[in-house]
Amino acid sequence: MDNLERLFREYHGPIVRYLARRLGDRDLAEELAQETFLRAMRHGPVSRERAWLFTVATNLVRDEARRGARERKRLALLKSEADARDPEEPDVLAGERNTEAMRERVLAQQAVDALAERDRLALLMREEGLDYHEIASALGLSVGSVGTTLSRARRRLVEVYETLQRVPRAAMEGSDVA
Repeated sequence: MDNLERLFREYHGPIVRYLARRLGDRDLAEELAQETFLRAMRHGPVSRERAWLFTVATNLVRDEARRGARERKRLALLKSEADARDPEEPDVLAGERNTEAMRERVLAQQAVDALAERDRLALLMREEGLDYHEIASALGLSVGSVGTTLSRARRRLVEVYETLQRVPRAAMEGSDVA
């Protein structure tokens, strides 16, 4: 239990931040972080514990994405059934929806989401302070390729973000851009 307490103290904050960036939902990030540490407790000691924890957290995000996709399909089906029975007028948005800061956050998240998964994960792990060895271990890369992966990911992130900034606001508010 002592080792688990140390792991929690050391890595809870970085894991939650990583998950919150991936998910865009702090509450869900907290839940998945708890599950990460539960799995660590069940699994027992591992070498490269930080890389192992981030790998578990990444896998939980993937599981959550699959669950979310199934739930969205189910809700879309229920909505289409309800609309077929009782068609309503579409909701009309009143006033301006987003402030400039909100738009920037959305653009940044879209740019990150547009990256290839390996690039996105490498950037987020590096942002949380994982070293090249830990990132390589977590993502199944050679240590030598981590620098190239990070460099490519940063370059692509800037390109996508700049492209998204040029999209007119009306187009951003009316549809998903990625």
